[in-house]
Amino acid sequence: MNTDNTVYQNPLTGRYAGKEMSYIWSPQYKHSTWRRLWLTLARCEQKLGLDITDTQIEQMSAHLEDIDFDKVAAKEKELRHDVMSHIHVFGELCPEAMPIIHLGATSCFVTDNTELIQMREGLKVIRGKLLKLMAQLAAFCDEHRAMPTLGFTHFQPAQLTTVGKRFSLYLQDLMLDFERVEEEIERIPFRSVKGTTGTQASFLELFDGDHAKCRQLERDVAAGMGFSNVVAVSGQTYTRKIDYFVMAILSGIAQTASKMATDIRLMANMKEVEEPFEKKQIGSSAMAYKRNPMRSERVCSLARYVMNLPGNAAMTEATQWFERTLDDSANRRLVLPEGFLATDIILSLLINITNGIQLWPNVIRRHIQSELPFMATENLLMAAVKKGGNRQELHEVIRTHSMAAAKRVKEEGADNDLLDRLRNDPAFACIRDEFDSLLDPSTFIGRAPEQVTDFLNECIRPILGRYKAELDAASADAVNV
Repeated sequence: MNTDNTVYQNPLTGRYAGKEMSYIWSPQYKHSTWRRLWLTLARCEQKLGLDITDTQIEQMSAHLEDIDFDKVAAKEKELRHDVMSHIHVFGELCPEAMPIIHLGATSCFVTDNTELIQMREGLKVIRGKLLKLMAQLAAFCDEHRAMPTLGFTHFQPAQLTTVGKRFSLYLQDLMLDFERVEEEIERIPFRSVKGTTGTQASFLELFDGDHAKCRQLERDVAAGMGFSNVVAVSGQTYTRKIDYFVMAILSGIAQTASKMATDIRLMANMKEVEEPFEKKQIGSSAMAYKRNPMRSERVCSLARYVMNLPGNAAMTEATQWFERTLDDSANRRLVLPEGFLATDIILSLLINITNGIQLWPNVIRRHIQSELPFMATENLLMAAVKKGGNRQELHEVIRTHSMAAAKRVKEEGADNDLLDRLRNDPAFACIRDEFDSLLDPSTFIGRAPEQVTDFLNECIRPILGRYKAELDAASADAVNV
């Protein structure tokens, strides 16, 4: 990491990002992939009859990783072209191969194909972290599937739900994101060999007008780099719409993460939930008592950035003139890696949060009890009617007591005494002995526990089972708070 404190450092790499994702978008990975592309191209051209020797192939194979970046930088100052600078430096290491490196190709052969590789590999890292997060959330939802909690609509108290059911909503969104990641990994195409304006004219010339060999080269190079899907047609670049599709997937993950982290922040304010908190962690420089949900706040902050990236990618696609214009280059050097790096740390943060999240059941129960009297009135009404009570008369009794209890809560700040009022009212004497059972919070949660169980069994566990090996190998980077 650059330790020169007079130079700007990107916080995504200097402060937050995981090692695996950082490596995928590093100069070393990028430019060693360029060399692998040149090697694969040469091998496939040799196989189809071009005059390329085994010695040339062997020399290229021996120098895929040993990149002298200082020498490349010096050469780029001279040539003002990054791809040609790398070709020259690579060629100095394998002089026999120098004449055939990049044969028939344009710069986008290495730049575009490498970016497609980086996006696919980045999505695989994202997939692994989604699996780990989903597994942890599934365990949490299962454990708390029947724990009643106050539900909210419009952030106003509503019917009860359960803690597990609430968190299953986040898990379902993650599952939908996972499915799109899974699909994109399989779908993402390779540019392969298309030539300067996408016509493959240079390769047609190399193969003396043999169209079949041009098509075969395209398939062979793609297969050599691990792709079965190739874009059918292109200009100089692959369609930038692919970038938009990928950024939209990352945005979707960020949306899910922000929703979940925002809810955790709200629950933390109600003191129902707390993030992991280190023994000597400081919440505020002024207020020593504070335990701010800083991890969730960071999730929301990074998610806001990622959610805005698809619009940028959309503009790039929309402004590609004819076969290509270069104003996409500098933009994409920022958007693509930063989208992946930010999403990567968002998932690491959520893994960290869910791994150590703290519930406070007594607080949750107290909040239920503060609102349950109003919610329970319908149950009490129905039970009293079954014992011979008059529905309309009972309704009026409830209404009168409800208004009086609510006024007392608001004006005096007192506890809600509605249930005591009803319990002691002669109109409800017939069910006085049943009050406690009728007010059990577990009778107000509907099918929430069963919904969680069904969801986990039918939707989540099949995914976790299908990817058991990857899930076992998945890791989350340490969260630096």
